Amino acid sequence: MTTTATPATSRRAVDPPPRYRRPLGLARESWLQYAVLGLLAVLVLAPIVPTLYQSFLDRPLYEAGGILGLDNYARLFTEAGFGQVVVNTALFAALTTFLALLIAVPMAVVIVRTRLPGGRVFAAAMQWPFFISSLILGFGWITMYGPAGFVSVEVRRLLGTLPWNLYSIPGMAVTEAVALAPIVYTFCANALRQSDASLESAAQVCGAGPLRILGSVVLPMLRPPIVYSAILVASMSVETLSVPLLFGQPVGIDVFSTFLYRNGLQSIDPDYGVLGAASAIILLVTISLVAVQAKLLKNARRFVSVRGKATRLRRLDLGRLKWVSLAAIAFYVVFGAFVPIAGLIFRSFTLVFTPLQSPLKSLTTGNYERIFTYPVYVQSIYNSLLVAAIGAVLVSVLALLAVMVARRSDFRFARTVEYLALAPQAMPGIIVGIGLFWALAFAPFGLGTLIQGTLGALIIGFGLRALPSGFGSMAPSLMQIGQELDNAARVSGADWVRAFTRILAGLLKPAFAGALVLTFVTLLKEYSPAVFLGSADSNIIGTTMLELWVQGNTGSVAALATLQIAITAAFVGLAGLLLKGRNDA
Repeated sequence: MTTTATPATSRRAVDPPPRYRRPLGLARESWLQYAVLGLLAVLVLAPIVPTLYQSFLDRPLYEAGGILGLDNYARLFTEAGFGQVVVNTALFAALTTFLALLIAVPMAVVIVRTRLPGGRVFAAAMQWPFFISSLILGFGWITMYGPAGFVSVEVRRLLGTLPWNLYSIPGMAVTEAVALAPIVYTFCANALRQSDASLESAAQVCGAGPLRILGSVVLPMLRPPIVYSAILVASMSVETLSVPLLFGQPVGIDVFSTFLYRNGLQSIDPDYGVLGAASAIILLVTISLVAVQAKLLKNARRFVSVRGKATRLRRLDLGRLKWVSLAAIAFYVVFGAFVPIAGLIFRSFTLVFTPLQSPLKSLTTGNYERIFTYPVYVQSIYNSLLVAAIGAVLVSVLALLAVMVARRSDFRFARTVEYLALAPQAMPGIIVGIGLFWALAFAPFGLGTLIQGTLGALIIGFGLRALPSGFGSMAPSLMQIGQELDNAARVSGADWVRAFTRILAGLLKPAFAGALVLTFVTLLKEYSPAVFLGSADSNIIGTTMLELWVQGNTGSVAALATLQIAITAAFVGLAGLLLKGRNDA
């Protein structure tokens, strides 16, 4: 008689699925999701609500008995000279956007889609101005191309006149366009690298030449990144403070940001009502630009060229025109970024920097000795590093949680979380500073008095500005991870939190590391919210440079700017080595 043995697996009891606590009847994933939603709502609404409320109030927020009305808006357009500010801002933003597109779009096409000698070198060089703040680039342009700049004096001596004027709206626009062109280049270059080359091959088979292919096939397919980057550049031009403050304010040219700076921080008796009304209008303008961007890209599917079966990218040969393209790109890289930055670095090692006297005769390390002698300057460097390091970690963690909730959960307010995470891209830095200043003044339980003027306030303000970058850098990586992985975990009994911590968190480590690098650089070069949120004890490199520039201490400004460039280069280089080979970072 034969007996069949029952397998051990059939005798062993199946492990029951893990049971998770449900505080107050809610699953822990719901607690986490609502916490992310609540935190984002507080961060985003904190600067907006008091700004809008102050714009309708007839007295400062801290005074009782205020009456709501539209008098602030009426005074803004009738008494404060705001009409000219609007015209100046519109001209500056439009010209900056046009020049940035004119510089970056052709360069992206030529570098990515054509056989250009030294293409990889120029591709890297085109992106480096992104890592340098426009404040430092503005200092460099004044040092080399200002009325008394090193290059300007030589050109005036040779030609008898100076053919450019930095202290004008076109001068401001050229400088800002050079600083923002890498953003346009990055969007367009990434789109070109990912697109299918079959359409170009078809045009080539039909007898189209390289120029016809570029003009009729490649450029039309770039409309989505061009629109996206153009709106982004326009909104950044509206909010920027550095270049208008350095170039425009000395000659009385006011734009939105300098108007707020002059009537808020520099005024002995600020008119908070007018300040709130102006801030509300700027906020409305930037939000409208983002809404227009979304509207224009609503039907972006018709520009999709990446399919399941793609052809290999083949670079076009422009013939002799490649040398013209090479010269144009070299001109931008050398004279737009390299010469100003090199001049600024050289200025940091000289007592006097002018072609009237050989700089080699006035070499010194005194500028750096002055920086490291005075504790306040050393403290500003330490503060900047501390804000960037702590802020990068906090922002990246919050961005990761927001991406998970928005893109990988069945949370009923998932779309709201995404909107809140991306909303700060429509909030100018100086508005964030003003709004948070008012919000902290009225924070409950005395929290505002504890945070106001400290590094904590700067981390909140800077982090809010960097949040969209962190979210945007991690969202594509999450979308590339198949949902079957976390679905399998859920089938096995894991809840949403466990599936995230055990599976997705590990797969997203490279993307998280990339977000850390991006947010660290963004926080290190940020400074505009600190104009209203900082204090004497919480100065950072940017605000210290502005103070030294106003005092006429250009040598120390150059030394601080050089140190910030060196810190950024060292961090980006180290991060590049650590993340080498991780394409998803």
